[in-house]
Amino acid sequence: MATVFDKPPLWRRIAPWFHGFDGPLAFAVFLLACAGLLIMYSSGYDHGTRFEDHARNMLIAATIMFVVAQVPPQRLMALAVPLYMVGFALLIAVAVFGITKKGARRWINVGVIIQPSEILKIAMPLMLAWWFQKREGQLRPLDFGVAAVLLGLPVALIMRQPDLGTALLILAAGTSVIFYAGMSWKLVIPPLVLGVVGVVLIVAFEPALCADGVRWPILHDYQQQRICTLLDPSRDPLGKGFHIIQGMIAIGSGGLTGVGFMKGTQTHLEFIPERTTDFIFAAYSEEFGLLGNLFLIAAFIFLILRGLAIALEAPTLFSRLLAGSVTMIFFTYAFVNMGMVSGILPVVGVPLPFISYGGTAMVTLGLAVGILMAIANSRRLVQS
Repeated sequence: MATVFDKPPLWRRIAPWFHGFDGPLAFAVFLLACAGLLIMYSSGYDHGTRFEDHARNMLIAATIMFVVAQVPPQRLMALAVPLYMVGFALLIAVAVFGITKKGARRWINVGVIIQPSEILKIAMPLMLAWWFQKREGQLRPLDFGVAAVLLGLPVALIMRQPDLGTALLILAAGTSVIFYAGMSWKLVIPPLVLGVVGVVLIVAFEPALCADGVRWPILHDYQQQRICTLLDPSRDPLGKGFHIIQGMIAIGSGGLTGVGFMKGTQTHLEFIPERTTDFIFAAYSEEFGLLGNLFLIAAFIFLILRGLAIALEAPTLFSRLLAGSVTMIFFTYAFVNMGMVSGILPVVGVPLPFISYGGTAMVTLGLAVGILMAIANSRRLVQS
């Protein structure tokens, strides 16, 4: 007699793929994605196909997240050195014969036009986490120096392009790995003190430093103008200060509860520049007000705390450093974007995670969430 085996239903065969997913992390991303789709529909419904493209980018990011979540951290560690070397080599190639657009040389044609600095957003944390994993239990001051060089060279090349926003993100991600690896507070506090003193001096002597004809060393002219415009947007209200002024007007006009969905005058009368990308937080603030902002900030805080919890419980040093650094990427994205739109930080090209329009940034974020999911999954496998 032939034996008949019951074939399990499709959902039973697919269910094991989701067992490793971290529920709280997925919930935080879901809340932010819903907020992003909502405000993108409002700010981009008359802006071509921005809403449809944003939804498509989210699906692509979700697919990448799902695939990466299935990869063990040991496999990710094997990719650290090759990915870093490829990204660094492409940055050198960009400096030599890259494509220049709007005064910035950030792209290169390798059959398709890519921006190599985006690779380093993930490659840098991977590389530094790999470096400290190899030296676990025998760390010396020289090892931190080598890590600083591995971080500093790509950041210098990216700032030279110039691309201050991306350089800042990579610097924050790399510095967090070095800090989590055990860098002494004695080395952290002096740069922080110097930074605070520098900011105070710039604010105090702003009239003289930002006078016509004065040029600052190291910084490009446009970077100097961004800082001076931040300190006094009224210097050029219809030019360089226009972004900051309109962003603050939109945030202020939202009040406590906002003017209502799709009722933002600053947004729909096109006073807010880049309302679907860098300045989408201003459009969100106008329509949903302070309460909407508190919800958004709470969702980001929940995402960041969950990422740090995953890092704390990770089974290996590599996983802990990588998870902590990836989490700092989300913090830096959100803090810098909200800060620049609110007028407390200079305007740089940093999107708001899962809210702003942008295919490359969305793919990077999906990859980052997938890494956190993979590390959370590896922790469960070790415990079981």
